[in-house]
Amino acid sequence: MKYLKKANTSAEEFSSGARKAVEEVLADIRANGEDAVRELAKKFDKWEQDFVLSPEKKARLIASVPETVKKDIQFAYEQITCFAKAQRESIKDFEIMTPAGVRAGQKVIPMDVAGCYVPGGRFAHTCSALMSIATAKVAGVPFVVAATPPRGDSIDPSVCYAMDLAGADVILEMGGIQSVAAMAYGLFTGKKANIIAGPGNAFVAEAKALLAGEGVCGIDLFAGPSEIAILADAQADPMTVAIDLLSQGEHGVNSPVWLFTDSEALAERVLEIMPKLIADMPDPATPQKSWDDYAEIIVCGSREEMVEISDRYAPEHLEVLCEDTGWWLNHLTSYGSLFMGEFSTVTHGDKCAGPNHILPTKKAAHFSGGLNVHKYLKICTYQQPASMEASCLISGYASRLSRVEGMEGHARACDWRLTKYQPEKDWDFKVYRHPAY
Repeated sequence: MKYLKKANTSAEEFSSGARKAVEEVLADIRANGEDAVRELAKKFDKWEQDFVLSPEKKARLIASVPETVKKDIQFAYEQITCFAKAQRESIKDFEIMTPAGVRAGQKVIPMDVAGCYVPGGRFAHTCSALMSIATAKVAGVPFVVAATPPRGDSIDPSVCYAMDLAGADVILEMGGIQSVAAMAYGLFTGKKANIIAGPGNAFVAEAKALLAGEGVCGIDLFAGPSEIAILADAQADPMTVAIDLLSQGEHGVNSPVWLFTDSEALAERVLEIMPKLIADMPDPATPQKSWDDYAEIIVCGSREEMVEISDRYAPEHLEVLCEDTGWWLNHLTSYGSLFMGEFSTVTHGDKCAGPNHILPTKKAAHFSGGLNVHKYLKICTYQQPASMEASCLISGYASRLSRVEGMEGHARACDWRLTKYQPEKDWDFKVYRHPAY
């Protein structure tokens, strides 16, 4: 293994300064509620209008979206919900009878309220609105609050249309830390979110992490800068490799792009092509910075070594531009989402292919997948001994195991049942006969 290009800096975006700023904002909102949010919106977005999008304004925004754009958004919505429905059907309620005679099962219960953050800034993240909101609705969440930063006098019309199509019950024209906190605390809606989902900048990510850490709500994942890795062999087209790397470098100046290959000739050709592709972009500065500071090209000795390196990096998006894609599917284990073969590109997944594009970054794919229907569901179990005999059987084992662990109170809950249901029985283990008070 050798580096043909190594990153100049780390993609780690956390800083004590960012966290401190978020902590101060959240403390202000906890103390002053909606008034604090209004002041923050005025300061950061110059926003002094209502936050809850009215039906009249929503209708005007949707009417301004061209029909051709609406049809494209509808196509994406259909693909995303189709995949999400299949995910939902893959996990079901069930009930069994255990060998000891306990009726046991699970109930799959949707969250009551979901808060979906849709980022703004340089881009209108129309498809991201579909990814978070539509997935929540397919999961069965009855109430979804969606928030996105205003761009001037309103939120982006195409984002508004996507939010409405996906099923948002309330749309907040609000961005940043304040919108995440507003959804978590139920400000302006009276509905506290059980989960906050959706990507955002470093401050949004820190706000989500802090709110989750404080037990205010759950979150989908901690989303850092967008990442792409490409696995390419000697048969891959260097232009395709370079263009796909560039596509993700557009996200931001700190977006890592990685190429892992067993062909030094391919790697050298990609190095030659990239400056020309970047120069041809309308805004070359962002992908140039990403390429200069965060790009890496690693030449490996075998496809097994390529797998090892890829799994070590655990990229958010992973393209396989190699022969025998089935082999790679069976051997790769750590990635957010996998794009196999030249017919596929990360942009498909980002926009409209079907699987969710809200994915783990910064090596979180070692232990987590991306946003999916299951994130909006609670898997709740239940149990009921089918008979008194089954209760006594379980109680005997549980009593003895409790005392092994030194938990006398636990044991006595079982002992009480043993002595209540079988008062004349003598046991060959310790059973405390608790007086009835």
